[in-house]
Amino acid sequence: MKLRMLAGVCALVLAGGISACGGSGSSGDSADGTTTIDVWLMRDSVSAAFQKEFVAGFESAHPDIKVKVQIQEWDGIGEKVTAALASNDAPDVIETGNTQVAQFAQSGGLLDLSDKVDELGGEDWLRGLAEPGAYEGKQYGIPYYAANRVVIYRTDLFEKAGVDPAAVKTRDQWITATEKLDKAGTQGIYLPGQTWYALAGFIWDEGGDLATESGGSWKGTLDTPEALRGMDFYKELQALGKGPRDSDEAEPPQAEVMAQGKVAQIISTPGGANVVIESNPELKGKLGFFPIPGKTADQPGSVFIGGSDLVIPAASGKPDAAFTFVKELTGDTWQRKLAQAMSYVPNKTTLADAVSSDPGTAAMAAGAAVGRATPNTPGWAAVEAKNPIKDYMTAVLTGADARTEAAKASESITSAMKSGS
Repeated sequence: MKLRMLAGVCALVLAGGISACGGSGSSGDSADGTTTIDVWLMRDSVSAAFQKEFVAGFESAHPDIKVKVQIQEWDGIGEKVTAALASNDAPDVIETGNTQVAQFAQSGGLLDLSDKVDELGGEDWLRGLAEPGAYEGKQYGIPYYAANRVVIYRTDLFEKAGVDPAAVKTRDQWITATEKLDKAGTQGIYLPGQTWYALAGFIWDEGGDLATESGGSWKGTLDTPEALRGMDFYKELQALGKGPRDSDEAEPPQAEVMAQGKVAQIISTPGGANVVIESNPELKGKLGFFPIPGKTADQPGSVFIGGSDLVIPAASGKPDAAFTFVKELTGDTWQRKLAQAMSYVPNKTTLADAVSSDPGTAAMAAGAAVGRATPNTPGWAAVEAKNPIKDYMTAVLTGADARTEAAKASESITSAMKSGS
């Protein structure tokens, strides 16, 4: 989607702080010297209890700053943020999806925070949050929290098949274990044919990518040898169950399929286990988690990292106060509290121990350490809107030549990115 270019934005990052012109100016500053900042957070990104605790703690630590939080809905948020960035009445801090930052940065409406990366501990940020938070070499999005997929498995079925989940560390071991589980009416794994985020991880593990940039132009790369090897593995794994080849994990909802009792594994965020148990309470206490295995045992497989970054609009009239808010919420103390309260992965690899007591989140954090994001270009939104990757996967799984179909899909990706940038 093309974003409206902003004219007349002047933002200067100064040694003593961050200054910007335009926006709400001094509005929100009261006679007693306090500054009120407007913050947009997304629905369900934090609980009401955590929000109350953080705001109270922040205002106590910074009595000169008051915080007004507005909860926004994900539906239609892209258009709403775009309009806000193009106005003179933008909020001071906005939570945005990590893969959306490039779209908003392209408009010129975000403050460049590159010189604040070291101060914020950026060397330890999760790659899957930090990289999409940057655009054209500048850091606009500050990593907030992450979530990613893991393997949810039936502990009783693993035990019955003689499979030790702790020993499933590599792809080869995963295939061997899944073959043992795929017997006697039980699906070794329920993996729908169009679960393209899982495919992306397998492609990254092989050294490939969905698309790459060269000379300022993006092109689809599903037809590279590395990407084709990732598809080969997906096909091998998908065959060890009865997942439909022409739909994704939402059609039908894979947690509901697992709840029927005949599925040993699914690839999902840990929250999927709660849905399984809600649908079939008899499975309570029978679900476990492990990271998606990698090619070797020294690290888990690559995963797509979803989550959020925090950005500061260039039109904010209170950028220093806004940055203080961002620094606190993304700092170690509150990141640990957020991770424990919401079962999120913290924004730094050094904080993974904060969720070590939660099996699902701990597995998620292990994968997040080597996580990635989709190609960092505003044009990627157009790819996901059409999603030729799904059609490619179905074609290959139903017998079409992988190389031929990958070339077609790559051309579609290239065309979509050009039209969407």
